[in-house]
Amino acid sequence: MNRGRRPSEGAKAEPADPKGPSRVRRGRDHRNAGVGSGGAEAKAELSKALGAARGTRANERLRDAAHAFERDRFEEARSLLRPVAISAPGASAVRELLGLTYYRLGRWNDAVKELEAFRTLTQSTEQHPVLADAYRGLGRHREVEELWEDLREASPSGDLVTEGRIVMAGSLADRGRLGDAIALLDKSHRSVKRAQVHHVRQAYALADLYERAGDLSRARELFRWVVAAEPGFADAAERASSLA
Repeated sequence: MNRGRRPSEGAKAEPADPKGPSRVRRGRDHRNAGVGSGGAEAKAELSKALGAARGTRANERLRDAAHAFERDRFEEARSLLRPVAISAPGASAVRELLGLTYYRLGRWNDAVKELEAFRTLTQSTEQHPVLADAYRGLGRHREVEELWEDLREASPSGDLVTEGRIVMAGSLADRGRLGDAIALLDKSHRSVKRAQVHHVRQAYALADLYERAGDLSRARELFRWVVAAEPGFADAAERASSLA
């Protein structure tokens, strides 16, 4: 999240911004493209939709787009992916990466369209936090809540649930419900035994909320916890010092 404070995170394990969708984007690193392909499953999807020859070419575009995405060249990734998504709308890997690309570009409506397509095609919760954060960027908090409930019920990996929890807390804070946002993150944070990256991101978001709520002592404590767990994480050290 950037310090002008808008939402999220992303491909580089940067902290989620509790204040709204953001220039620090949500979503874990995208799949590593296989050598010479966008991945075997993606290639199979595209070949089925377009035929062997066209599918191979489309898969090469997907591979190139994945590499561009990993290097933060999002406009390049978008230009590569969009024609493929139009010609093969049932290719879930293409719709997923295009949705993540639009998200990184701050194009929330387009991100929602693509990630909802990915969700429908796969029945997966994998991109629920990103999708929820895009809805948050549009001020559509009901959809954020529905995705959070869906994610909680599915109980996928701990990091995915944590990312969803951070988005939900941000949505509550957007609506002036700072106490509810803090309560949602605080209980989970206190149960952390061994900090991983998603725990650090959650603690950073929680520290920001406490600072906004005026509890500077607790905010400073949490920013210091972040620094101890992950030295150099975002601007946590500077923010802890500013609250000393």
